[in-house]
Amino acid sequence: MTVDLETLNQRQLNELIEKAKYRQTELAKQNISIVRERIETMLKEECLTIGDIYPGRGRRTGRKSVVAPKYRNPDDHEQTWSGRGKRPHWFKNALAAGSSDRDLLI
Repeated sequence: MTVDLETLNQRQLNELIEKAKYRQTELAKQNISIVRERIETMLKEECLTIGDIYPGRGRRTGRKSVVAPKYRNPDDHEQTWSGRGKRPHWFKNALAAGSSDRDLLI
């Protein structure tokens, strides 16, 4: 298909661009579908899963990473804070009492 762009007005060009973008999106979806089917067929033939090929990929274990404590309550050394998330009351109270965050570092 050959389109002489020189003969199109602004409206016609915009329509052509929109149609081309739509077609491009549709072709990409079709291509993804075809490739996905091929991959699934190959995995099924080899008795594998995507997790076997890419271990841990796309899976959430539900576990949060543990971060080492960064700050310690000077009044109670059992209370620590990693510096992530909401500030604990003892940290806020120490700052209000005149301590700096550097004073509370472990």
